[in-house]
Amino acid sequence: MNLTDKIQILKPHTALLKGNLMGIEKEGLRVSRKGGISQAPHPKAFGCALTHPNITTDFSESLIELVTPPLHSAEAVLSFLSKTQQYLYHHLPKDQSFWPASMPCVIRGETYIPIAQYGSSNRGMMKTIYRRGLANRYGSVMQTIAGIHFNYSFSTDFFEAYRAKKAPKATLRDFTDQSYMGLTRNVVRYGWLIPYLFGASSAVCKSFLKGYHQHSLVEFNDSTLYEPYATSLRMGDIGY
Repeated sequence: MNLTDKIQILKPHTALLKGNLMGIEKEGLRVSRKGGISQAPHPKAFGCALTHPNITTDFSESLIELVTPPLHSAEAVLSFLSKTQQYLYHHLPKDQSFWPASMPCVIRGETYIPIAQYGSSNRGMMKTIYRRGLANRYGSVMQTIAGIHFNYSFSTDFFEAYRAKKAPKATLRDFTDQSYMGLTRNVVRYGWLIPYLFGASSAVCKSFLKGYHQHSLVEFNDSTLYEPYATSLRMGDIGY
């Protein structure tokens, strides 16, 4: 069954796609006026990083992560994300700002990257200990790279209708698992196209690569390295 056949199967059931869910997780570094990673704790106005459903931290205490709830349209997701970002900008301490790029700002060293703190509860301590493990395993510098994660899921009604046409003998669970695995393979196969067309992080501060001798980046100025034909350093050899 080719792609055209699958589209023909789905045409009578396009209304079921409205039941699908999507969400975004967006990360960004808090930086000081001097351009380095902020050493200040998670702002109280942002709520508790351990329990807040939409505003938390990733690896570092200064690496903010915004999490939208699962919603049914891209417009709703972007609206929620925009309003949350407006709240953060309004309540961010005056001596700080958000770094706009995925590759980090000036890094003075591993010890200047504060690991996220979540309090003294068992759950909070486990989250901090897990991050210490990441620091020991991969280094803290790598963990300062920010990114955007897009989550998407199909509704059960969609899979039931799709299974009835494509594989009626399969159980719903098996068919759902196989469909998601097929989707994942296609993301891996064609995922390069998104950073190729929309990537905009071809430069990085020299401090990020201090002691890193095997790379193809060239000097742009006294403080910056770049890859002339790069689109997303985050998704390249020096990133993830």
